[in-house]
Amino acid sequence: MEQSTALRILQSGKNVFLTGAAGAGKTYVLNQYIRQLRRHGVPVAITASTGIAATHLGGQTIHSWAGMGIKDSFTTGDMERIARKKPVRERVEKAQVLVVDEISMLSKKMLANLDLVLQYVRLDRRPFGGLQVVLCGDFFQLPPVSREPLPRAERFCFMAPVWVAAQLQICYLTSQHRQSADDLGDFLNEMRSGELSDSRIDQLQECIDRTAENTPEHPPTRLYTHNADVDRINAAALAGLTTRPLTYRAKAHGSKSLVTALTRSIMAPAELQLAVGAEVMFVKNNPEKGYHNGTLGTVTSLTEAGHPVVTTRDDCDIVVKPEEWRIIDTAGQPVASYIQLPLRLAWAITVHKSQGMTLEAAEMDLSRTFELGQGYVALSRVKDWAGLRLLGCNGTALQVDPLVRKADVRFQELAAEAAADSQARTEAQHDTAWEKRVKRMGGTLDPKLIAQYEAKLQAEVPTKKSKSGRPKSGPKSDTVSTYMLTKRLVEEEKSLLEMMKARGVTEGTILKHLRHLVESDPSLAIDYLRPDPKTYGEIIMGYALCPLSAEAAKDPTKLLPMRAVYEVLKEKYNYRQIALVGVYVLRDQMREAQAATTEKEKTADEAA
Repeated sequence: MEQSTALRILQSGKNVFLTGAAGAGKTYVLNQYIRQLRRHGVPVAITASTGIAATHLGGQTIHSWAGMGIKDSFTTGDMERIARKKPVRERVEKAQVLVVDEISMLSKKMLANLDLVLQYVRLDRRPFGGLQVVLCGDFFQLPPVSREPLPRAERFCFMAPVWVAAQLQICYLTSQHRQSADDLGDFLNEMRSGELSDSRIDQLQECIDRTAENTPEHPPTRLYTHNADVDRINAAALAGLTTRPLTYRAKAHGSKSLVTALTRSIMAPAELQLAVGAEVMFVKNNPEKGYHNGTLGTVTSLTEAGHPVVTTRDDCDIVVKPEEWRIIDTAGQPVASYIQLPLRLAWAITVHKSQGMTLEAAEMDLSRTFELGQGYVALSRVKDWAGLRLLGCNGTALQVDPLVRKADVRFQELAAEAAADSQARTEAQHDTAWEKRVKRMGGTLDPKLIAQYEAKLQAEVPTKKSKSGRPKSGPKSDTVSTYMLTKRLVEEEKSLLEMMKARGVTEGTILKHLRHLVESDPSLAIDYLRPDPKTYGEIIMGYALCPLSAEAAKDPTKLLPMRAVYEVLKEKYNYRQIALVGVYVLRDQMREAQAATTEKEKTADEAA
């Protein structure tokens, strides 16, 4: 199904399961639909099954939004307590549409519980309390983590009775937008169908122990199936830093048994060692401060009080302070608490935590894969074979759950029926139905009001990019523009090494900042950083000898892939040198584009 068809079905108001392979554009379609609802003033609840997935849509976890927490079952008294919570009741009653992303990590029991809570709070016996629900995800991804082993039929939410009762329309996206033109996407599709050929397996074997193509921004992310491997690699990487490590010790309060139970459920270690240069991951949701469970970054400095400053992959600097986790009794009183920095080391992360990420390069060990779907999730994180280095792979890594595969065949059949039904309606019929639905949901068709909502959405763009509830800079914010800090160092004509030391970041990060700065301001004085004439001239010739891609021909900010230049130059220069010269190539292209625009405007003025 094409994305445009899926969007039409979403607009129809029917309950929808939006699915497709990794990189098919599910999040893009969701964002398009959410934007349409919001520009018409229609209340939409944006949630996901996990914190890191919620960041992709700018929402919160479904457990938090519905007031469910992580309980497995609910009594009438539990639901009454949820309904009495004013913030929960107001948002559940107000919403017209509910989006739940990464639905594969919501169990059959949790989806049933969500249905019961929504019916109870909204006083509506229809499925999900009469809300339009949009469930999004891919069941070939990893299933929910449970405290006790569950039968396969209990793990997947498509086995819940409400899945059938809600009459979900299946929108199965088929286009590929993550993997590049090589055949990694074909390999993943063969995994999904359970029909991997010998030639495909040989292709995967070729990735073992080779060097993955690196990017200037970050080293390859390391993915492992077991926490013990992740901890070992992170400890070794921390020991390899030249900066002095600091130890942050957790504080716990409450009865020993409850504190033990609480500690087991928290990923923030009791003793956390950090140093400037450490790769870290946040392990708690705090959107007001700009991070969620799963947000990645690097410790770039320390405050005078000793709080680490983490620069996230979105280039936001966050001063990290201790957070509190609590166990609450039935009366709403805390009976156990755990206080620690919401961080853990992240040179390596588990495959579970990588779900939902898109990686330029990854190094992964799948030799101890124990869960069906782990291998699929890991391999689908990268864009192409060039970005993959495989340390090992067992048979389980190439398998997917047979129940999911059987369900997927049926989903594709139902999606074809839904597409045919949607395409049988004319564009005019669709537009009329959409306008009527907007009115029923309390939205507006007034162009002036729509323009106001649109302006508000545009104003929120910088805030969304920082994944926080406030702008990236300001006197009351812990988040400042990391680009501006680098720009000040450029204006002081600091060398790359001096900038790296001052910022406590890698050379790749500084090069990324330089690209951003010259794209915004091509007049920035960076000539003092230019390499020697021979090196500069030969790398410039390498860029010139590579044919322009279609993207680069249309957009001057789309440079040639460094690998192409690297190969043209017979591997004489490394990626860092090529990236530095690429900054000058970009600057010159931006200057030419500006000059062409100025000339065009001048000609138009003269003609007028």
